[in-house]
Amino acid sequence: MEQEKWTLHDAKNRFSAVVNAAQNGRPQLVTKRGVLTAVVISVEEYQAFHSAKQQQLPDFGEYLLSIPQSNIEFERMEPNLRDFEV
Repeated sequence: MEQEKWTLHDAKNRFSAVVNAAQNGRPQLVTKRGVLTAVVISVEEYQAFHSAKQQQLPDFGEYLLSIPQSNIEFERMEPNLRDFEV
């Protein structure tokens, strides 16, 4: 995916070109004082991103709580410190 970088000044002066490029599937990066500040993307890309964001996986805590529980007991092994190199 081709991306073009614009200064804020140039992006303002050539806003139609920035929007046209974004509409054609090429995200446009905008910098302010040399720092990447914004990205202009098409509505389709925004909607796809927003849709994917809403279908996120649960957070890690929710994931752990959703794991089926079992009554299986595991034998705990004591490590022999000689087996580990420092």
